[in-house]
Amino acid sequence: MSGLSAPRILYGIHSLTPYSRTDRLPFGIFKVIGSSSLALNAPIEQLWGGAQRFAWAAEAKFFTVDLTAKVKAYPGFLFAEFLGANVTDNVAENSGSVTTLTNYKGTSAKSATTGIASVSVLSGSEADVKFGKYVVKVVSATTVDVYLMSDVDALRGTDLPYQSDLLKITATALTITASSDTNIPGTGLKLTGGSGTIGMTTGDTAYFSSRPINSTSSDIDVGASTTTLPAFGAVILAQKRNTNEMFEIEAFNCIASGFPIPMDEMKFSETQLKMTLTYDSVQDKVYTIRSVFPTTNT
Repeated sequence: MSGLSAPRILYGIHSLTPYSRTDRLPFGIFKVIGSSSLALNAPIEQLWGGAQRFAWAAEAKFFTVDLTAKVKAYPGFLFAEFLGANVTDNVAENSGSVTTLTNYKGTSAKSATTGIASVSVLSGSEADVKFGKYVVKVVSATTVDVYLMSDVDALRGTDLPYQSDLLKITATALTITASSDTNIPGTGLKLTGGSGTIGMTTGDTAYFSSRPINSTSSDIDVGASTTTLPAFGAVILAQKRNTNEMFEIEAFNCIASGFPIPMDEMKFSETQLKMTLTYDSVQDKVYTIRSVFPTTNT
C-alpha cells in the first residue's frame, strides 16, 4: 500500500559487547553468538468486585527487565564478569610448563631435604610435555608411583599408556635420590630429590600439573570467598540486513547471574547467559534502542 514507511525488521544477531560502568571501556565482544533476547514484563493487578465477572480496572505493577544470550565461545572476560572469576592469561610457553609440586596427603612427599624437592621440564624432552594433572604417591621411603588424571593428551610426543585402571603411568616405582634427577617416563618431566637423606612416608601424596608448548593459556579461579558480580553495561547489535538497516540496544546497568558450562558428546558447547537490567539514575533509563536505515551501501 502506497504512502507507508518501510517496516523496521530485525534479522539475526551480530554481537554483544559488555563494558565497564566505571570508564565505559569494553571488556571484549561476543561474536560467536547464537541468540539474544530482551524482555520487559510487569504483572497486572486487577480490581474485582461485586457480581461483575470482568475486572473493573487493571494496573501494571513492578517491571522486570531480563536479557538473555546464547553464546558459543568462552573468552576470559565471560568468566570474570559473569562468574566473578579471577582470570590469568599467560604468555606463550615455548618449553611447556609445570606447576609447583604440592603436598596433599601428609608432608613428606614434597620436601626440600628428605623428599622430592621439585618437579620441572626435562631439557630436550619439551615436546613430550602434556596437558595433564599428576599425583605422586609414596610407595616406600625412597620410591614413588605417578598417576595421570586423564589421557586426553597422552599421545603428545612419546605415548603415555596407563599401567592400571587406577590411572598409574609408572610401570615400576621411581627411585628418588638425594640431589639427583629422576625422569618420569613419557611426560617430558623430571623429579629432583631433596638435599638430605631421602626418607618419605608410605601413602603420602603430592600433586602438580603441566602444559605443553603453547601460544597462550589461561588459569581461571572461580568461587573465592570474596567473589562479587559487578554491574556492567552492554551493547547488543542485530545482524546488518542486506538493506544496510541496523538495530542496536544499549543496556546501562546489567547484573549477571552466572552460567552453565555444558559439554555434550560430539557437540560444540554453548551456554545461556542471564542478566537482569536495572534502572540507571545517571541516564534516567534502563535501556536505549537505536536504529538506522542508511541511504548508501557499504
